[in-house]
Amino acid sequence: MTITQLRYAITVANANSMSEAARNLFISQPSLSAAVKELEEETGVELFRRTNRGISLTPEGEEFIGYARQVVEQYELMENKYISKQQTKKKFSVSMQHYAFAVNAFVEMVKQFGMDEYEFAVREERTYDVIEDVKNVKSEIGILYINTFNQKVLEKLFHENGLEFHSLMDCHIYVYLWKGHPLAGKQLISLEELEEYPCLAFDQGNNNSFYFAEEVLSTYDYKRLIRGNDRATLLNLMVGLNGYTLCSGIICEDLNGSDYCAVKLDSDEVMTIGYLVRKGAVISPLGKKYIEELSKYRDKALE
Repeated sequence: MTITQLRYAITVANANSMSEAARNLFISQPSLSAAVKELEEETGVELFRRTNRGISLTPEGEEFIGYARQVVEQYELMENKYISKQQTKKKFSVSMQHYAFAVNAFVEMVKQFGMDEYEFAVREERTYDVIEDVKNVKSEIGILYINTFNQKVLEKLFHENGLEFHSLMDCHIYVYLWKGHPLAGKQLISLEELEEYPCLAFDQGNNNSFYFAEEVLSTYDYKRLIRGNDRATLLNLMVGLNGYTLCSGIICEDLNGSDYCAVKLDSDEVMTIGYLVRKGAVISPLGKKYIEELSKYRDKALE
């Protein structure tokens, strides 16, 4: 197995086409096909599924390409530093469910490290994609929650994909709504009081299982329900339709503004928010600082 072979496989995965990848690499298609086939035979892994409509990664191939990207990136860092004598920016990325406080922690981490030496990426994504990003080394850290309902299913998925979940904080459930909502002034809100208002939930796409829902109480039979895939859109629906969503109660006015509030839901349900990493992986200095910034929200919640 060589760096060149890994680069070839990554290029094919990005292009989803052997002919396009060959053009990008400036080599013949037969030479590229032979190199990929040799890599598959050496590793004993079928990386690509070949059909008349093109080429796509197998599940095993997705995992392999994740590790291949990590190896090639590290090699290029060493090559640039010790051979080309170039200063290459280090990369750090996070994937998360739609939590404003997790974005705010990211902002604080970036401010402390600066962007001269680092290239950052933050992805607000569906639950399944958060898991896939960490598994495939697209992100170093993933942020999501577990509770008594989804815990067994998600922990099984974590185990199968070589991932570890670390708890950050336990939160009661709050109703998140705009301050002009008829129920915004209450100290406690029941589900019965919410029946006449639309519940806003993040759409989970092809993995729209109750277990992957970003909102707790996903199996509750809501009278009115609207799904969306953008946090800004859901905030607009809160104002326009008196909608609401269920959340951790951690509010970040710096990002969402001061027009929204969180009122405790009349429920004993608890959600555990934590971070996901690859099992046995060494967390980078940026990752440690990001987790430290996240922990500050836990400390505030306990005050």
